[in-house]
Amino acid sequence: MTIGIAGAGSIGVAMAVVFARAGQDVRCWDPFPDACHRAATELDDRLDRLHRGGLLDEDPAAVAGRVSFVGRLEVAVEDADLVQECAPERLDVKQALYARLAELTGAGVPLASSSSALRAGLLAEGNGAADRILVAHPANPPYLLPVIELVPSTATDPSITRAAAELYAGAGLHPIALHREVEGFVFNRLQGAVLREAYCLVRDGVVDVADLDAVVTLGLGRRWSVIGPFETVDLNTRGGIEAHAEKMGPAYERMGRERGQHDPWTPDLVATVAAQRRALLPLEEWDRRVAWRDERLIERARADAVEPVPSAVS
Repeated sequence: MTIGIAGAGSIGVAMAVVFARAGQDVRCWDPFPDACHRAATELDDRLDRLHRGGLLDEDPAAVAGRVSFVGRLEVAVEDADLVQECAPERLDVKQALYARLAELTGAGVPLASSSSALRAGLLAEGNGAADRILVAHPANPPYLLPVIELVPSTATDPSITRAAAELYAGAGLHPIALHREVEGFVFNRLQGAVLREAYCLVRDGVVDVADLDAVVTLGLGRRWSVIGPFETVDLNTRGGIEAHAEKMGPAYERMGRERGQHDPWTPDLVATVAAQRRALLPLEEWDRRVAWRDERLIERARADAVEPVPSAVS
């Protein structure tokens, strides 16, 4: 299996780590020669850290040996099974790059963008290979946060999306399939929602930056490292997510309206979310899952007791 990476910035290096650690050959290109030298140094550093942390099954040098840095794009993508585009977040730069990739790669090769917000439909405008272009947005760093959002455009061939999903899963990532394009995808829209409120709370004099971060690292973040937002509220209220929506929905609606966002949880929407949660966890298993959550949080608290979370307060 061969992976071509177009762009040797931090995300390009991170994706090289992911694929090489999974045993795949990686060829990484960047238009700036100095970037490849820096990237090779970063690659060794990332692999050494993973090795020290017990997250590499091989010697770092063996993994690094599967990554080559090349000066020509055509060499990087020749016979590649997938091309991971990691160019700067500029539409003109990416569109020009995809024009070249369309010429240099054959049918059936997914052309996947690491873009954080640009939609695949924009990247593929006027491109003869639009059916092979999709967004594959990784969490950063992907060698430690193994989730990747797959966002095809309406022109993307479903077989291309499936092939990409199989490749990412084979590299140890968890592909998340979005049903339609939306700016920022899911990861950054969720992150953006938290950031917007965080800025507002500081602006309004409610809390300081350090204390707000502590609310996340010691509270929300610790819990979200075990379960997501929907499962959190599902397990927080006996009776599940419908009971939570009944009790807390009006308060969340008022908080949203205060920020100029009027998106009430309608009965139909709550029913849809509840049905999906009950398919994942029948209510008769609620107590067992709550106990499971607490055990995971106990493990996390024990780990933090051994190595406490650094404080921003001196």
